[in-house]
Amino acid sequence: MAQDQVPVNGTALNSGSGFQNASYRDIPSVTAILTDRELMAATSLAPSYVRMVVAEELDCVRRDMTDGAILNTDDIRNRLLTKFASIDRQRLAPIINATGVIIHTNLGRAPVSNESAAAMASAAASYTALEIEPDSNQRGGRMQEINELMRLLTGAEATLVVNNNASALLLTMSALVSGRSVVLSRGEAVEIGGGFRIPDLLRQSGATLVEVGTTNRTYATDYAEAIDEQTGAIAKIHPSNFRVLGFHHEAAIEDLAEIARFHEIPLIDDVGSGALLETTAYGLSAEPTIGHRLAQGSSIVTASGDKLLGGPQAGIIVGAAHYVDRIARHPLARAVRADKTCLAGLAQTLRHYLRGDAHECIPIWRLIVADQESLRQRAEVIVSHLAAAGTSAEIVNTTAAVGGGSLPGDTLPSVGIALLNREGITIDALARSLRVGSPAVFGHIEQKRLLFNMRTVLPEEDALLIKALQAVSVH
Repeated sequence: MAQDQVPVNGTALNSGSGFQNASYRDIPSVTAILTDRELMAATSLAPSYVRMVVAEELDCVRRDMTDGAILNTDDIRNRLLTKFASIDRQRLAPIINATGVIIHTNLGRAPVSNESAAAMASAAASYTALEIEPDSNQRGGRMQEINELMRLLTGAEATLVVNNNASALLLTMSALVSGRSVVLSRGEAVEIGGGFRIPDLLRQSGATLVEVGTTNRTYATDYAEAIDEQTGAIAKIHPSNFRVLGFHHEAAIEDLAEIARFHEIPLIDDVGSGALLETTAYGLSAEPTIGHRLAQGSSIVTASGDKLLGGPQAGIIVGAAHYVDRIARHPLARAVRADKTCLAGLAQTLRHYLRGDAHECIPIWRLIVADQESLRQRAEVIVSHLAAAGTSAEIVNTTAAVGGGSLPGDTLPSVGIALLNREGITIDALARSLRVGSPAVFGHIEQKRLLFNMRTVLPEEDALLIKALQAVSVH
């Protein structure tokens, strides 16, 4: 018997010693497996955790056999190798987004710029002067840098950054409206992704929802007539991933701000996407910008950092200093505050806007502004490389969406690469092989073709896309 073969109840553990009619006594022991050099070389786990994983997997084998599974030694070895690989492999590894959705929530929303990523990595890998003033050696506020950058960009008196926009809105309502009522248009009591509902959030904050108007038409007078001594705020909520068309009316922000000032209550305005650029300049529908809403009179504006702003995941609360200060002092603020890596990445992202190079450096804006001809030229190069390697593909006209609950219904012209399926391989199987490959590629199926949308692929990813598509060997 070879030296690395360990007898287990008469059965060697190494590959090729399988059994067909397995019983519990045929299952290798944990000790036997731990002496198998090939298996142990397949993982970087410390010995104590290897033992734990092996014991758990053997328990799974026993349960499967109880359910009627027939497993041989090769099956057990392969299961252990797969388990070790799944633990060692980084799940949140970079992928190529060729889905045609620029801000793809399931794929992590907005990738940050190289400069922002470097700033985040640097902050994560070292100590930072997060809450201390180097000159005085006294404790300082972690919002000082962001405050100044947002003041320049939007005119905001103060800024607070938390972990996402849902927590920004929850914290704002909890701090300013808890125990009182908030007036909201019936058409804005919306549900967004993951079953997240605005009425549920308001109840959680301790505020009472007072709906006014109708689903499609709400006037300023509806808000004014609903205000009483229990009213704590007027709210304006971004519709996120839907749009009302046709017979529709919503009250102007200026009118709502005037009503709020008259009653000395805040106008809390959730603009959702966090846009700092005028989207109409890029052929898109109008999306509210943070600065514009503040200028129109909103007391507090909340927004996401990882949508049209193009930064790391964050919830941004900006507005009148006395309201922001109240929000920052609320006990919940500490529970949802942003960490140093988020603040570092957000600060660098904001500097792109201040330098005027957002559309050149921030990935989502690079994708939005890319012209159709450059997309086609890149697609032609990729298809030619695939053809040289024997992989059949063709160029097709298609569209892309901004996504992430921003600009619902808007599309941008795009160019796609369609793989021509070979006999014997289904489209679903082909798509899966690319999703689990290295590099992983996510496309989408359209008209029974597997399509890769160039609008959502960054130019520096083209070589990786070629490598991945060649690897599937579709002819």
